[in-house]
Amino acid sequence: MLENFWFNVKIGIDHILDINGYDHVLFLMVLAVPYVFKDWKRVLVLVSLFTVGHSISLVLGAYDVVSVNGELVEFLIPMTILITAIYNVLTAGKKDRGSKIGLLFFTTLFFGLIHGFGFAREFKMIADNSLVFLIEFALGIEIAQVIIVFVVLFFGFLFQTIFRFSRRDWVMVLSSIVVGLVITMVI
Repeated sequence: MLENFWFNVKIGIDHILDINGYDHVLFLMVLAVPYVFKDWKRVLVLVSLFTVGHSISLVLGAYDVVSVNGELVEFLIPMTILITAIYNVLTAGKKDRGSKIGLLFFTTLFFGLIHGFGFAREFKMIADNSLVFLIEFALGIEIAQVIIVFVVLFFGFLFQTIFRFSRRDWVMVLSSIVVGLVITMVI
């Protein structure tokens, strides 16, 4: 029983940390880069909303409740990353980022839905049609995402304290790097 639990959690972790599926990592980077450690609750809520959206669309797609054009989804996934990164560049250093928190939460949930549909076909092959598997898989996704977010926050701390980057510059540099990487995915 416990072996199955850890096996299923590991599948979720591997899904996020898979080097071939770096789109998740890029999205989480641009989602977390505007924040610092003291914002951990907000970042955790955002990451969890992304997981919820991802899980909902996995179920809907894997169990044929909703059928989505795979090519469209594969185009939309990098677009979600690009939109988030450009938003970061345009709002870096602005004081009112927190005022549109409801929109940010909704957008993150929606982008999670899009990313989940991208994995629904593969999920259908590994899923054993149980809610327990989905929960364990989602837990693995959440663990991996929290690790990535922690790494982004840690590097943000290093660059902003040791290397004296301003918060604005850190957000702009990392988001711009992601824009450059994602443009090749969109094209």
